[in-house]
Amino acid sequence: MDIVAIVAITAGLFAVIGLSEPLAERLRLPATVILALLGIAIGAASAWLIASRETEMLTAAATLIQNLPIRSNFFLYVFLPTLIFQVSLTIDLRRMLDDWVPILLLAVVAVVVSTMAVGWALYPVADLPLMACLMIGAIVSTTDPSAVVGIFRATPAPLRLARIVEGESLLNDAAAIALFSLFFAFVAFGIPNPQLSDVVVQFPWLMIGGSLIGWFAGRLAVEALARLDQHPLGQVSMSVALPYLTYILAEVGLGASGVVAVVAAGLALNFHAPGKISPENKAKLNDTWDLLGYWAGALIFVLAAILIPRLLADVRPWDLFLVGVTVIAALASRALILFGLMPLLTRIKVSPRVERRQRAAILWGGLRGAVTLALALVVTESFRIPVDIKRQVGIVATGFTLFTLIVQGTSLRWVIHRLGLDRLSPLDSALAAQVVAVALQTVRETVSDTARDFGLARETVRDEAKRFAERVDEAVAAADQGAEIPDRDRITLGLVALAGRERDLILEAFRDGMLPARLATQMVADADRLIEGTRTGGRLAYLSTARKAHRSNLRHRTAVFLHNRLRLSGALGRQTADRFEYLVALAPILRDLHSFIDTRIRRIHGKRVGDLLHDLLERRTEEADRALDGLRLQFPGYAEELERRLIRQIALSQEEREYAALVDDGLIGPELRHALTVGISRRRGELARRPELDLAIQRMALVAAFPLFADMPVDRRKLLMREMRTVYVAPGTVLLKKDEAPRQVWFIASGAVEQVRGPQILRLGPGEMFGHLALLKRNFRRGQTTAIAHCTLLTLDEARFLQMLKTDETLRQAVLASAENRGMPLDPGALAAL
Repeated sequence: MDIVAIVAITAGLFAVIGLSEPLAERLRLPATVILALLGIAIGAASAWLIASRETEMLTAAATLIQNLPIRSNFFLYVFLPTLIFQVSLTIDLRRMLDDWVPILLLAVVAVVVSTMAVGWALYPVADLPLMACLMIGAIVSTTDPSAVVGIFRATPAPLRLARIVEGESLLNDAAAIALFSLFFAFVAFGIPNPQLSDVVVQFPWLMIGGSLIGWFAGRLAVEALARLDQHPLGQVSMSVALPYLTYILAEVGLGASGVVAVVAAGLALNFHAPGKISPENKAKLNDTWDLLGYWAGALIFVLAAILIPRLLADVRPWDLFLVGVTVIAALASRALILFGLMPLLTRIKVSPRVERRQRAAILWGGLRGAVTLALALVVTESFRIPVDIKRQVGIVATGFTLFTLIVQGTSLRWVIHRLGLDRLSPLDSALAAQVVAVALQTVRETVSDTARDFGLARETVRDEAKRFAERVDEAVAAADQGAEIPDRDRITLGLVALAGRERDLILEAFRDGMLPARLATQMVADADRLIEGTRTGGRLAYLSTARKAHRSNLRHRTAVFLHNRLRLSGALGRQTADRFEYLVALAPILRDLHSFIDTRIRRIHGKRVGDLLHDLLERRTEEADRALDGLRLQFPGYAEELERRLIRQIALSQEEREYAALVDDGLIGPELRHALTVGISRRRGELARRPELDLAIQRMALVAAFPLFADMPVDRRKLLMREMRTVYVAPGTVLLKKDEAPRQVWFIASGAVEQVRGPQILRLGPGEMFGHLALLKRNFRRGQTTAIAHCTLLTLDEARFLQMLKTDETLRQAVLASAENRGMPLDPGALAAL
């Protein structure tokens, strides 16, 4: 084909893509439906022009369109990796991990159920082998993520629900294509009497093998991109190579699923890039992939739709019946998942509650598109597939796709309207009326002052002020006549707004360079959890969700175990540094929220609600301060380093703003500003490197600060420090069981423990020791010792403790005083003779 013709057709396709969005908005239809209809129209028109031969020029153009080299491999190796990689790269992975159970179950189980349902429904009536019917089932099980997620962007559905549907749609494609590859191999290579057990054996390698290959490739890419941080265009170029190389390696080289590998590679880059790539370069990379994904998604729809008239050229009435069977089976299987499995997941508390009408919208919104057509092309182009199977697969898959696009796609908005998903709740309607009234009153004050500053004619200003006052009065009257909002709901709405403002402040701090991308991502995810939890559970959920950020999780408990038991301190050091950094950054953000309550929330919800929000925010601030103070006691000096670093980052941001203001005022030129900002960028890069938390150094500081060892010579203290271990424990940890013979002595550096010995309860705090009396008095009645706060403990084994008693008078006196205070005096002479 002539290169000029290819360029002309490509330019025309991009023009069609550019016009599809405004056309979809005007017709109130999903953009994918418009693209598919335009593609069908282009394909049908070109076929008609060739048959009618109206003019030579039009016939030549139509022939070029019909002869476009559109092959299945073109879709699978060019467009599909781009489309899937872009979605996996930009999805909110940290939030998706919160709901991995329902996402995985809905994606994998839904695909398997749909494949089996369609396959067994077609088998008795299609006169095709079972494996061919199951192959059709896998082909039609892929959903279009953009169309499904688009449902919820136009409705007030929970964000968590939209995230589950988006994650399910992404993994749905991977699972369906993996299943298709298995059934295609059975049909293409004519395996005699294949069993479903063969699928069960091979399917895990396709999924697990593809996941491992993709994750490993993604991690390698992250390390390579980190070394190109000064070359953003090089980073983008390398990221473009990643999905294609990963797809080919998995699909062709290792026999795993290329689609699953691309998804895993994109998720790995998504998860690890914030800590390795600068925010500016990460934003540029995301923008590039947004554009590539948009082009790939649009082109795959248009080009695949052009082939639809050709695929349906010899359709027969019985074929339409088979399409109807496929539609009914696919809808029934999806309904089983939505109305059977999803409520079960809600009942066992691994999935959010989804209303029946929202599930109905998901059911009707399961549109199929270009991926389904691309898989059908793989079958129709294969010389290994029998002709009758090729024909049937092409017609059924194409007919089913057309049904979902033309029938479901065009009626989707109507269904949403009939279900009432596009209407605000009475509470939201009442709140909207009040918000409008407050906003218009603020606008009236601002406009009046601005008009005076402009020196406009008084008569004009007075007339316009009168007209605007009438609008304000109407808004106030509508707010007064609206439904009364109970204080409980006002508190919930105020807390949701407060959490939303917290999210905005985190993003502002990130843009100002005061938060690293990794920390900002975590804090934004926590703010999103706060918003969603508050929406469903009110003030109690707000506080409990906020406390989760300070609680010990599985990762932290594992790191503590590795440090305490195996003396592997790297993970604990990193996590403790992360927690320090989080709490230091959170404190100023929480304090800034008080002004937001006074300037915004109080005007809408009233003084009583505002005062209560102040109290709840103070409670959060006190809990965060207590957690930070506890860490300061455990790790002296480290919080001070982080606070100094934050102050320097704030100073750099203020300095950068000042230079920008001087440029705007014309006092300095852009060349001088560039020279000044180069220095700021260099210093900001230096501050981006977080100070290391060395647990060995912290142990030395704890030993030096312990009253018992404060006056000890430095050389002996260093020797002691090498003999001691630092142990970190959470509240509720049992340190010594009842009647357990200790083999070490414990020194409390921070925190508190409780000893229960019969009716006697003894609480010990910083600077005290325990376990020594049980070592020295073998007939000592021992009790249980439990941590009642986060503790940092120094431990010394029995042999070293007894040796120190012989040589250290200060330690002997401390042991004697401790025994006296606890009512169990020791003989000083016997102690000296040990």
